[in-house]
Amino acid sequence: MADQETPQPENALPSTPENTPMAGQKPPTPENPPPSGHKAPTPESPPSSGQKTPMQRALPGLLIAGSLGGVGLVMVSLLSLAPRVDDGSQPLVAAQDAPSRVEVANAGAFVLPPTVGPGGKNVPLTPARLDAPPPLPAVPVVSPIPSAKTKTAKAHPTRIKIPKIKVNAPVGSVALDAKGRLGTPPLGKPNQTGWYKLSPVPGELGPSIINGHVATRNGPAVFDRLRELAKGDQIYVYRSDGKVTRFTVSGIEQAGKTSFPTQRVYGNTDNSQLRLITCGGVYNKTTHHYTDNIVVYATLSKKKT
Repeated sequence: MADQETPQPENALPSTPENTPMAGQKPPTPENPPPSGHKAPTPESPPSSGQKTPMQRALPGLLIAGSLGGVGLVMVSLLSLAPRVDDGSQPLVAAQDAPSRVEVANAGAFVLPPTVGPGGKNVPLTPARLDAPPPLPAVPVVSPIPSAKTKTAKAHPTRIKIPKIKVNAPVGSVALDAKGRLGTPPLGKPNQTGWYKLSPVPGELGPSIINGHVATRNGPAVFDRLRELAKGDQIYVYRSDGKVTRFTVSGIEQAGKTSFPTQRVYGNTDNSQLRLITCGGVYNKTTHHYTDNIVVYATLSKKKT
């Protein structure tokens, strides 16, 4: 009805100029603060500094747990990238019946051909395999000196000089004994060398053989320092016909007398070569012989005719 008043809630404030919004004015909200002169609602006071909220008390533990969780995640990631290690707990992989292409291609990559070592002072000498060829020349070789057409005109070596080990010695001749062993110069002439007279004359085609003692009962002999020669050293051999030949060392080895490389030392060659032989190894006081031989290989590098 027109004259009936609208009932108001019991707790409703009576309309007054102070609390009745004016036309077009919005009630106070957090986004719409009260007009000047009105007091904003006061929030509850925070707890005193000596008290901590449950969240503050739990925060350190949460931070530590999060850090440990991150470290664990990183470790798991790294372990997943690491290569697997065979600890014996897994079954063995069956062997391949045939090598792979890479294995076949690299099969001989680190296998060196058998050869005679270069030698040198204080360098241990080791024997090469019996099937190894003579060492390659250290310098370019020159053509051999032609052989004499008659025996009367045949020359022979008269002197040998090796500047590196201070050898300057006469050259005699030696032959095979009744047992087929190569003879040596007389022990009474420790400074004399011996040329195997059935080998080529130094400078002519093939390997010329000259030997000498390493020592006698009286002390060191002509080839006492032969083992010090090395690849590149020079040897001079003088001949009875006035010709001088220069050989350059290409290699040196120590070989046991029971496994002497006969073919490598005495076998035919396609140029002029020289072999110097002396004793080495251990001296047997019972047999009065050494256990090994020292062999120097050299090729003709210059000739003076």
